[in-house]
Amino acid sequence: MNDRQSERAALLREPDFRWTMGGAVITSLGDQFTLIALPWLVLVSTGVPLKMGLVIAMMSIPRAIFILLGGALVDRYSPRSVLIITRFVNAALLALLATIVFANRISLPVVCTLGVLIGFASAFSIPAGTSMLPTVVAPAQLPMANAIMMGVRQLTMLAGPLLAGLLFALFGDGSANTRAPGAVTGIGVAFALDALSFLVATWTLSKVRALHVAPAGSPEPVLRAVGAGIAMVWNDTALRTCMLYWGLCAFVVGGTMQVALPVLAGSVLHGASALGLIMGVHGAGSLAGMALGGVLGKFRVRNFGTTVLLVDVLVGLLLIPLGLVAATWQAAGLMLVIGVLGGYMQVAVFSWLQQRVPRAMLGRAMSIFMFIFMGVAPLSAALTGWLLQHMSLAQLFGGAGLFLMGTALLAWLFTPMSTVSDKPSPPAQA
Repeated sequence: MNDRQSERAALLREPDFRWTMGGAVITSLGDQFTLIALPWLVLVSTGVPLKMGLVIAMMSIPRAIFILLGGALVDRYSPRSVLIITRFVNAALLALLATIVFANRISLPVVCTLGVLIGFASAFSIPAGTSMLPTVVAPAQLPMANAIMMGVRQLTMLAGPLLAGLLFALFGDGSANTRAPGAVTGIGVAFALDALSFLVATWTLSKVRALHVAPAGSPEPVLRAVGAGIAMVWNDTALRTCMLYWGLCAFVVGGTMQVALPVLAGSVLHGASALGLIMGVHGAGSLAGMALGGVLGKFRVRNFGTTVLLVDVLVGLLLIPLGLVAATWQAAGLMLVIGVLGGYMQVAVFSWLQQRVPRAMLGRAMSIFMFIFMGVAPLSAALTGWLLQHMSLAQLFGGAGLFLMGTALLAWLFTPMSTVSDKPSPPAQA
């Protein structure tokens, strides 16, 4: 048994890590049910795709607005405490949704309200969940622990939609007539199972002992704590550089993947089946990349920053031919490699953030990191939709790839990005 295998085996023997991982996997699988059931419920109830999109947008707005506040509360009260509360809240909201569906009392305003509240709760659960692992395992174990957690979650993202589809097929999804008795039972079962997953995950979390917790400081007003988190990120040159760089890249590439890929599948390939295959292969690639991150550990090309830039150059090169494909297998092959590179960097980036940021500020730093992507996503999608009215898919994918490569090159030449290391934040910056 080599050193990496021994490290993995030792980590899996830790009961606190096993309880943490078990709860995260259970809720992640349940979330996949709701991610499919809620939009589908709106669609079959109204028959209007626009309303489905509005409900999804309404869920994301409170999450984006309040996630910085959630990060501050995580740092004040500990990730474990905030996560337990949000899991109880989510369980209650989903149980109410299931009750409404089982009783066939579906009302769009009520469903929208519950969806908004679920999005609001996630503004607190996301920074709590991403800050939990460093309180459970030692700093040296974080890369391996992140690789295992992300890999297993990726498996739930692959299995969850299949299980949700099975539920709908067995119990009914309302596609024929939502008012018929039992027509939407499958959707209600999906919500009920997600509610149950949060209750079970709360029990598993109660078994976890947080061993690596930062000493509590004097309480400060929440808004001031949010400002202190932003100031901490800004004053740390490496954090500031990386956050700005990731935000700029996500603004261009995120919309390309979210909007242009479905257009590619619909206009060039074989419709929804092709899109499902492409995204499934991308997910499998991400899973392989996460596993690779656990095996290689802190493998770097020179240092962390240089590795990030090099991977982005490779992804840019793969994006350019994506708009020129003529067959599904060609798009799937490119997305497979992009998934492997992305999965590997997910493990590296999360481990770097968790080790770089002082423990007392980790919740706020992770909330800022997630806020960048959540805030950029709708803007990027809107920009991509507008660009597709004025250019071809080949031009869009080619432009996105060249932009990503050019941004990486400019970051190498004119910013400190290429010098960012894996070392923790200096005490003065912390």
